[in-house]
Amino acid sequence: MSYFRTFFVLGLSLLLVMPAHAVTLKIATLSPEGTGWMKVLRKSAANVEARTGGAVKFKFYPGGVMGDDKAVLRKMRIGQLHGAVLTSGGLVQNYKDITLYSLPMLFRNEAEVDYVRQAMDAELMAGLRKNKFVGFGFAEVGFAYPMMQQPATAVAQLRSRKVWTPDNDPASLQAYQAFQISPIPLPIADVLASLQTGLIDSIASPPIGAIALQWHTQVEHAIDLPLLYVYGLFALAEKPFARLSAEEQAIVEEELSAAVREVDATARDDHTKAKSVLTAQGIQWAVPSSPEQAEWQQLADAASQQMVDEGYLSSAAYKRILGLLKEYRTQVSASGR
Repeated sequence: MSYFRTFFVLGLSLLLVMPAHAVTLKIATLSPEGTGWMKVLRKSAANVEARTGGAVKFKFYPGGVMGDDKAVLRKMRIGQLHGAVLTSGGLVQNYKDITLYSLPMLFRNEAEVDYVRQAMDAELMAGLRKNKFVGFGFAEVGFAYPMMQQPATAVAQLRSRKVWTPDNDPASLQAYQAFQISPIPLPIADVLASLQTGLIDSIASPPIGAIALQWHTQVEHAIDLPLLYVYGLFALAEKPFARLSAEEQAIVEEELSAAVREVDATARDDHTKAKSVLTAQGIQWAVPSSPEQAEWQQLADAASQQMVDEGYLSSAAYKRILGLLKEYRTQVSASGR
């Protein structure tokens, strides 16, 4: 009897020290193990687990093992996954204005990005929440530049090229069509092989992405033109988040928001270094002439307006961001900077 009594007491003691409920949040990301994103995410997950006494844990699926954004969102809908680090286009089907910052040639420089994001990040996160996702902020990746296997600077030159666009990203597809470029939609995982086989010969990518995914080994030329501002976000589906207690939700929000801010804070320096690395490895950067650049900008502005007209983006959000940009540019002009 003493043996069974001891066993019972030990079992009861274990139950008493265990959390009343334990939740494991399953998170997918395209970022490979060992990258800055994964290091920060694992650190934040450890902090959450410690602060909740083991009641909230995370299980990560890095390196795209759960598929692209479309596959990940499908798994989130059926509860197989609870959250993900996604590209801005990943959630466009759920909340179209989440891609606002990635309109073609919207920003002229990083200072404009900072001015707009300071005013609008919180608004877009609130909009995401209304559409059943809990976001923890945006993490910059950097400007995407056109990169190709043969040199080019003018829009007309790219119209005859085999240009890649992310599949399931209607905003990118619409933008290319406004430039009168017929892109080839492919999953991110297929881009390197497609460059190697000649299925595509041109891409638009931030330098850090081109290096991380080895795309830079298949291109020799780039246009020094910030075509798109690229960013990601960490989001949880609303239902699994709602299962946490109010205290646990506060801890998760605090830790994950801090994680995204940490990644965002280091991104700009990484972007600058990556661009230098591309140059050192032989990528030749070409600057469009003033008329060529004007044509790029004119077509980009028309593409953005067309996306609003056709319902890919809300008119209110577009007017809001144009107003902020006008406000900032007026300030810069007045100061003589």
